Amino acid sequence: MNQPISLHTQSYDQIRNNPKFRQLVQSRSRLAWSLSATVFGTYSLFMLTVAFAPQWLHQPLGEDTLLTVGLPVGAAIIVFSWLLTGWYVRSANTRFDALSAQILEESQQ
Repeated sequence: MNQPISLHTQSYDQIRNNPKFRQLVQSRSRLAWSLSATVFGTYSLFMLTVAFAPQWLHQPLGEDTLLTVGLPVGAAIIVFSWLLTGWYVRSANTRFDALSAQILEESQQ
């Protein structure tokens, strides 16, 4: 049984075949994977340090303090992850949304 090609299917095909759509998918994927790999690498490096050089993280920050190097390092990793998330959101809200709007506009013509 043959089903007629719907208007939506034609529109989806037109969007998928648009070179800007391919560019959008590629650039969004590249950024997402790069940032994910950066966060994964940072956390992995921290875990390796905890496993194989814990004495480095146990060093006190100063003579009269109980705080160790591990605390600001861990906090910096968390803040770094938040900054990378912010970078992705900013990119998504500027570059990716603008490109998406162009693609949709071209598909409606």
